[in-house]
Amino acid sequence: MRPRMSRSRGKGKERTREDRERKKKEEDFLNWVPKTQLGKDIAAGKIKNVDEIFNANQKIFESEIIDSLFPNGESDLINIGQAKGKFGGGKRRPWRQTQKKTCEGNVPTFACLTVFGDKNGHVGLGMGRAKETVPAKEKALKQAKLNLMTVKRGCGSFNCTCNEPHSIPFKVEGKCGSSRLVLIPAPKGTGLAIDDECKKILRLAGIKDIYSNAFGQTRTKINMAKACIDALQKLDKFV
Repeated sequence: MRPRMSRSRGKGKERTREDRERKKKEEDFLNWVPKTQLGKDIAAGKIKNVDEIFNANQKIFESEIIDSLFPNGESDLINIGQAKGKFGGGKRRPWRQTQKKTCEGNVPTFACLTVFGDKNGHVGLGMGRAKETVPAKEKALKQAKLNLMTVKRGCGSFNCTCNEPHSIPFKVEGKCGSSRLVLIPAPKGTGLAIDDECKKILRLAGIKDIYSNAFGQTRTKINMAKACIDALQKLDKFV
């Protein structure tokens, strides 16, 4: 009788793949040669906090700057695509595939939407397109790091007086296309009462409790994610 394979074998492969990606990331960072003055200041250790860059209204052009300031930063993929299913219903997936008609035939293109954050008030959203999935993911992650922003957190719910930055300070609305998203402060312990894809953005931004209302085409996940980012940006404008 053939012995059954243990499930730990698959987990070992996943850990090995993650180790390879982390090792490649470390090698790329060690071989980084700064090209901008901001990158040279980061490499020299003159700037150690990203808030100093934002307060000086400086633009970040190198993703390695974010890697050096956020070594423990995390990223996640937003499910913007849909696999082919029976009667039009398919499982959500992070790759959105499109095709272009050419003389040589159909040329596929893959799009990917990635969110990057440190779970402590900083988050960024980026989109990448390529002819293959891996380059699209790398482009999206790089763009998300370049689009990093500060999120104002607080305790704006009238049912909570803890004064801890677990939610947002006040009600705010974001819009993208026909999708509108309203973020409402929630008391401590509520959780993220919002769309599953927007949960990834708020979780990496460090927000733990939220209420929300969505209007318009909520099935368009790209617009929903951008509407969530637009709402978080407005928190900084009205403070």
